[in-house]
Amino acid sequence: MVVLNRIYTRTGDDGTTSLGSGARRKKYDLRVDAYGTLDEVNAVLGLARLHTAGDSMLDAALGRIQNDLFDVEADLCLSEKGPGGARLTVTEAQVAWLEGEIDRLNGELSPLKSFILPGGSAAAAWLHLARTVCRRAERIMVELMDQPGEGVSAPSLQYVNRLSDYLFVASRHANDMGASDVLWAPGQNR
Repeated sequence: MVVLNRIYTRTGDDGTTSLGSGARRKKYDLRVDAYGTLDEVNAVLGLARLHTAGDSMLDAALGRIQNDLFDVEADLCLSEKGPGGARLTVTEAQVAWLEGEIDRLNGELSPLKSFILPGGSAAAAWLHLARTVCRRAERIMVELMDQPGEGVSAPSLQYVNRLSDYLFVASRHANDMGASDVLWAPGQNR
């Protein structure tokens, strides 16, 4: 249970923040950047959900994903395992659920014959924005993973990788099952 009685602590006034272990890191540290960028994804999903209320299955899935993202962020805010090796992170089962959702949504869509421009409905546009921020988070996580003494759990990286794919098919789903997708017209304005 998380209890936040006080929102400001003044401990970050020196440009550092505390990881879950209590260790202090600069606010521009890759680990902080990774979980902060996932927090951006979560915020964009909140905006997308303002436009998905009419699609209860999509809205419920996005709500579940928002919760799962906090699990990934919890994993990232710990630079090492806690006592007894315990560490909150997403699981392979959560990755498998996301894969199932991708397959379910994609199975309802006609095959693509062009790249898609972000847009169409408001929900689709927000989901495309979430997808691009998610890709940025994944790049930061991979860079973090390649740093000496740092680590990223495999399920967390897999989850974020799958999430960007999910957000792509979810955006098509939100665009009238792809019927309102905005297609790229190569060289149209030459």
